[in-house]
Amino acid sequence: MLRLAAVLFLLISATLMGIGIVAVLVAGYGTTVPILAAAAVGFVIALPVSWKVARAIY
Repeated sequence: MLRLAAVLFLLISATLMGIGIVAVLVAGYGTTVPILAAAAVGFVIALPVSWKVARAIY
């Protein structure tokens, strides 16, 4: 299940980081710090999400 979670993590983290970055840019924050913060938040949120999705698939 760990291997499945790792593969899902790659896809889910890229998706959540992209959503966060787009949301920050739409909100009008175009500097480096908010963009990196949104990417970091998406990366951290992707950990439990990918684990739960892997558990549901497995």
